Amino acid sequence: MPFSDYELHKELGRGAFSIVYLVTEKKTKKQWAMKVIDRKSSSKAALQTEIEIMKKIDHPNIVRMHEYFESTDKIYLVVELVNGGQLFDKIMEKKSFSEKEARIIVKQLLEALEYLHKIGIVHRDLKPENLLLKSEQDLTIALSDFGLSKILSDDVFMKTTCGTPSYVAPEVLNNINNTPTAYTEAVDMWSVGVISYILLCGFPPFYSDDIRKLFESIMAATYDFPEQYWKNISKEAKHFINCFLTVDPAKRYTAKMALEHPWITQAPQSHPLPHWNDQIKKYVVIRRNESKKFGAELVFTKFVKPAPAAKE
Repeated sequence: MPFSDYELHKELGRGAFSIVYLVTEKKTKKQWAMKVIDRKSSSKAALQTEIEIMKKIDHPNIVRMHEYFESTDKIYLVVELVNGGQLFDKIMEKKSFSEKEARIIVKQLLEALEYLHKIGIVHRDLKPENLLLKSEQDLTIALSDFGLSKILSDDVFMKTTCGTPSYVAPEVLNNINNTPTAYTEAVDMWSVGVISYILLCGFPPFYSDDIRKLFESIMAATYDFPEQYWKNISKEAKHFINCFLTVDPAKRYTAKMALEHPWITQAPQSHPLPHWNDQIKKYVVIRRNESKKFGAELVFTKFVKPAPAAKE
């Protein structure tokens, strides 16, 4: 049995239906991360899709799968071990952060997405928690968690309302109360805009304790660049974000287009971003509280448009 080929060590993390362990492959002495998924609690189709996607992927900025195997009640994914932890946890520890460092991170994310979209894969759940650092020495990222991802083909149309509330695109939310319509890989690019915004100022473009108000602001793309926090950030960075946070997915930049944007191609400012440390620490606390309070699926079911006012 393949499981016996590995020595199990400590737990690295856990999700709703899985636990990730540090393991050592006995034959090679190499360490990996093993994701153990409860077969009964997970969608068989979703698990199969995640495995098929992981088998296809080979990119330096995406977590790579080594092998997978199954038992009667569990599925085991053995993947590349990344030692740097979650991106936001690590950069929160930094004494300062600059546009240049934000650009380094976003460029890697764009390169990973250009690769994925080119081979017909849409991630559908881009968020800081799914951006890991390969080591603690630099800002080399690895995109992870393909549990909500989809392989596009001529007979596959994405209509499912899924993702994480603060990062989800308007066209996905629009499917909650309307007849579901197909959306594209442009949903990933919206999330790039949200992540880039947070990297530069330390807080999200869309936020509200009222989930209905949050979704309404996303669906209208109602956001701004508060002068107090954005006055020292370049106009190129603001334009870059505007290229993603647009309601019409057809007008949103693709990953290829974004890699040619001046903010990516030209060296941005390297001086520390003011207010960044205080804001990012507050935001990380908020995100952790949100994760404990509700899961993405529960949040989506709670969003219902108010009934129209009665006519007099």
